[in-house]
Amino acid sequence: MLSDPGFYIASIPAVLLYGVAKGGFGGAVAVLSVPVMALVMPPTQAAAILLPILVVMDVMVVKTYWGVFDKRSLKILLPGALLGITIGYVTAEIMNEHYMRILIALLCLAFGLQHLLGLQSRASRQHNPVTGAVFGTLAGFTSFSIHAGGPPFTMYMMPKQLSPLLFAGTAGIFFAVVNTVKLVPYYTLGQFSADNLLYSLLLVPLAPIGVKLGHFLVQRSEMGLYYKVISFFLVVVGAKLLWEGVVGLNP
Repeated sequence: MLSDPGFYIASIPAVLLYGVAKGGFGGAVAVLSVPVMALVMPPTQAAAILLPILVVMDVMVVKTYWGVFDKRSLKILLPGALLGITIGYVTAEIMNEHYMRILIALLCLAFGLQHLLGLQSRASRQHNPVTGAVFGTLAGFTSFSIHAGGPPFTMYMMPKQLSPLLFAGTAGIFFAVVNTVKLVPYYTLGQFSADNLLYSLLLVPLAPIGVKLGHFLVQRSEMGLYYKVISFFLVVVGAKLLWEGVVGLNP
């Protein structure tokens, strides 16, 4: 695959895109990275190649945003996320990823359009441990399966109306924990082959470029515009995942 130009054409933009999202700009748009890489390789291989790169990005993000995060959000979301990872690992052999894509797609479309049209409920700005546990579990589960934990996390956090930097810092810490935990089940499932690790090593220099670009954009974002951008990408991602799910169920 190293001699295939398609590998670089798909993988380089995918890693940069994930880095920009990791840096705090665009949020849910990171979901597009695995599908882009899946154009030239199996989705499971794309997810395995990306995970070590994401961990490197997480180290940079945690360093960049250390001390700038919402502790209460993390306390509510992280236990559910760990449960979601466990469920993903236990059901790895039987889970139908197409139904999961459709579920996440419908949530993304409903939530993104709601915010773009200004129809969100003010009550949702308050933390709710039950709702947080549900979205945290969903984020952990979808993150384990297809690195798609961004939309559920975003759907819980967006109504809280944190500043762009605080939102990005909270997301950075949340996914740093999630991705570090994911290393163990990915290893036990045999995802880290020598070839996959070589591809990860080849692409990892792109990690700091994407993260720094994302951080640069967040620092210069006005809060209203920032959340409109995230809502827009939720709709784009939702449409993409819905198409993939429906096509997958009806090949």
